[in-house]
Formats: sequence, C-alpha cells, structure tokens
Amino acid sequence: MPYLVANDLPRESAGRRFRALLAQPEILQLPGAHNGMAALQARAAGFQGLYLSGAAMTASMGLPDLGVITVDEVAFFVRQIVRSSGLPVLVDGDTGYGEALNVMHMVRTFEDAGAGAVHLEDQLLPKKCGHLNDKKLADARDMAAKVTAAKKASRDIVIIARTDAAASEGLDGAVARAQLYVEAGADAIFPEALNTREMFTAFAQRMPGVKLLANMTEFGKTPFFTASEFQDMGYRMVIWPVSSLRVANKAQADLYASIARDGGAHNMVDRMQTRSELYELIGLHDYEALDASIVQTVVPDVMLQREPS
Repeated sequence: MPYLVANDLPRESAGRRFRALLAQPEILQLPGAHNGMAALQARAAGFQGLYLSGAAMTASMGLPDLGVITVDEVAFFVRQIVRSSGLPVLVDGDTGYGEALNVMHMVRTFEDAGAGAVHLEDQLLPKKCGHLNDKKLADARDMAAKVTAAKKASRDIVIIARTDAAASEGLDGAVARAQLYVEAGADAIFPEALNTREMFTAFAQRMPGVKLLANMTEFGKTPFFTASEFQDMGYRMVIWPVSSLRVANKAQADLYASIARDGGAHNMVDRMQTRSELYELIGLHDYEALDASIVQTVVPDVMLQREPS
C-alpha cells in the first residue's frame, strides 16, 4: 500500500531508521531515486533506503550540477521521495549552500523534510561532479567547521563528510582530511572518485572503525564493482546516484525520436509502463477508497492495434 495511505506509518525518525539500516551486517544499498515515481519503483524492488543525487536532481530540472539550486528546491524533492516511498533517504548536500550557518540551515531543512542522512563535500563553489577534473577544494579546517556545524544542527539525521581530495592530494591527503572530519563529528566518510580496488581497500584499512560510503556511478573514474565487492573492501554503504535518471532519459529520448519519425508513439507501446501498472504502483484505488465521493476508476480495455488507414 502506498506510504501516504498506509496504516503502518513509521514512528521513528528517518535518521534513526537510517542508523538501524547501517547497523545491519550487509552493506546498505542505496539506489538513486530522482523523483517520487523512481522511489516507488525502487521500494517495489525491495530496497530499504534511497539516495537523492544532486547531479540527477539538477539534470531532471535541465540544469548542470554546479551548485546553482537552493536548499528549498532540494527539500521539495526530499519531501516527494519520502512521501511516496516512506523510506529513509540519503541526500546530497553539495557544499552546504554556504558557510557554517548555511550548513546548519540545510541540515534542519532536510531533516524536517524527512531525510535520514546528508552528505557534505569539501569543494568550493562552483562545485563539480566528483568524477570531473580540476575540482577546487576548501581548506580542510573550514570543511571540518562545516561538519561540526552540521552535527550541532542535527537531531537524528546522519552526517556524512565527503572528500574529493584523492584526485589532487592523493590517498594520503584524502585520508588526512577524512580523519579530521571524523574528529569534527562526522558519522561516516565518503571518499569520492577512488579509481582502483587497491585505493578503496587502502582507504578503508586506514580508517578502521569508520563507516564508509562508496559511489558506484557510471561513466566516471571508478571501475564497476558490485555491492558485495565493496563490502569486502570495507564499505558499509554504496550508492548508484544517477543510474535511474540515465535509464529514464535514454528511454525518453528513444520515445521522442520514435514520435518524430513515425508520427506517433504506437511503435513504443511495448516499452511503456501500462496504465494498470502505473495505477497499481501509485495506489490509485487506495486513494479512491479513502474518499467515497470518488467513483473507483475502471481501467479501459487496452487497444494496441492501429486502425487500418
């Protein structure tokens, strides 16, 4: 049953539920969900938590991932994903939208919106995707101050510090920053854009007892690893940040090309989610049952054949 009309709504905060997932023996798998529909589909596939990527979110808005959106715009996405799925969500907090006070505002806003965790990165604006070149890093002490501010503002939400230092400062620099961020209060560390199994393993070995997040993005610097492989390397969480958007965008591009070429979408019907499948996923009849004034929808008979010209 959809989260909004369910009778068994979670009574614990999203932060506490996220921490409980982290305490499980298996690595926490967090697929990216760039909107409420993607969140419903991920939940239907059996996932217990989700990730909201800044890159996927801004791309869905037709914008690049350069830190140009606002806290309130992100909170809108958080609310729709939480409302639709009921799952605890890890949110990409970029650079915190400013300095310490801005970071505290971000944390409170995201937690109020229902986020279970947030990660904060040590780049300077305009920030870039972690797998791109020439990222500008903040002073490590300034980033540590942001982590402390985030932790102070949090109630239950999990604070994850991301470091992009491996590309410019090497593994030693990334580890040194991560250790400083843990001392500042980070609950977990996200080393971005590591590019070999050896780097992932070495980083984990040098951060004993610290919960670590791995990023399994496509078309980046990291080779493909499975969730179990990341777990064997010492990681407690893994995200697939933009995968859902990439697949959806490719499918939409094929659809529009088909309409332009064929004068209609009739040749794409076999690749579409049916009306019945959509209504079942969003729980249309459950919503109708809550309001006796709404006559239950009858799904029309499917007509897939074109009439002869």
